[in-house]
Amino acid sequence: MRFAVREGGKTVGSGVVTEILA
Repeated sequence: MRFAVREGGKTVGSGVVTEILA
């Protein structure tokens, strides 16, 4: 489950940072 939103190039999630930057 990927709960991360790319904002300004930063990955922000619910306390968990997931690598979705391919």
